[in-house]
Amino acid sequence: MELTVGEVVEGKVKSITNFGAFISLPDNKTGMVHISEVANAYVSDIRQHLSEGQAVKVMVIGTEGGKINLSIKRLEPKPQRDGNKPPYRGGNGGQRREGGPQNRERPQQQRAPMQPAAPKTADQLFEEKLKAFMTESDSKLSGIKQYADHRSSSRPRRRG
Repeated sequence: MELTVGEVVEGKVKSITNFGAFISLPDNKTGMVHISEVANAYVSDIRQHLSEGQAVKVMVIGTEGGKINLSIKRLEPKPQRDGNKPPYRGGNGGQRREGGPQNRERPQQQRAPMQPAAPKTADQLFEEKLKAFMTESDSKLSGIKQYADHRSSSRPRRRG
């Protein structure tokens, strides 16, 4: 049986890696679900979502070079977007690819007032001061070492 893109099949989790899970499919075929195709939310540890031997429904999303790419998240309903939050538009500051600004205005968003930070304890203040001292000290030592290296390499060597 040939698998086609868009087809939904049932399989069992064969093995799990850090980057995805291998799924046993009908007709002794094996496909892989990449970690980004496990759930609609960010997945840092795939083992929190899948376990070996678990039966799963998967969608075939690609078949290139004998490899079968699968997805679990495409069978789940899409999460509802927060109506107050604008969609992510990449790192271009809301500009279109041509560089022109977008023509629509964004609604004003109300932000919750920030809570004042809790006062720092004496230990926290000491740690901050120690960290600042160590950073400054390392910087000075590094400068001294560079100066010494420069002086020793620029001096003519005496012959004895």
